Amino acid sequence: VQLQASGGGLVQAGDSLRLSCAPSGRTFSTYTMAWFRQAPGKEREFVACILWIGGNTYYADSVKGRFTISRDNAKNTVYLQMNSLKPEDTAVYYCAAGRGRYLSDRAADFDSWGQGTQVTVSS
Repeated sequence: VQLQASGGGLVQAGDSLRLSCAPSGRTFSTYTMAWFRQAPGKEREFVACILWIGGNTYYADSVKGRFTISRDNAKNTVYLQMNSLKPEDTAVYYCAAGRGRYLSDRAADFDSWGQGTQVTVSS
């Protein structure tokens, strides 16, 4: 499945952004969805994950309490609501889809990736 991520931008510390991820082609109904991010010079890191069936979620400690991952069945879209943004949240954010029906923070468990959307948080 091909994924299209959108919603990134340039904001100030403390602001909010909502990222969206929608597939082209088949639906997400049997997938586990996640957001990862990669800052310049750093490795890609896990942000949040959601089971499409059931809606169970899992977050990285660095974003817990500030970010919320959710899905809209009717729109077949996954969201990442990011509040209280910090400069260290600056990165390219990628959405990913995996066929395993379990929560995971491992990039290897996700076999479809979007092109990424840039989030820049100024201090």
